[in-house]
Amino acid sequence: MIRSLRAGAGFEARPAPVASARLINAVAASLAVGCLSLCVILTLTVISIRGVSAMPL
Repeated sequence: MIRSLRAGAGFEARPAPVASARLINAVAASLAVGCLSLCVILTLTVISIRGVSAMPL
C-alpha cells in the first residue's frame, strides 16, 4: 500500500486550502459588521433602559 504525500498522522500533514481568500475576507467582514451592529443595539438598549428607569412614575 502506497501512502500519498498529503496524508500524515496528527499535525504533520500540510493543510489544504478549502476556500478562496475573497470568501474568507467576505465572511470576516460580515462577522465584523454583525458584531458591530450587536454592540450598537446593546448600547441603545442599555441607554433606553436607564432613561426609562430615571423617569418618575
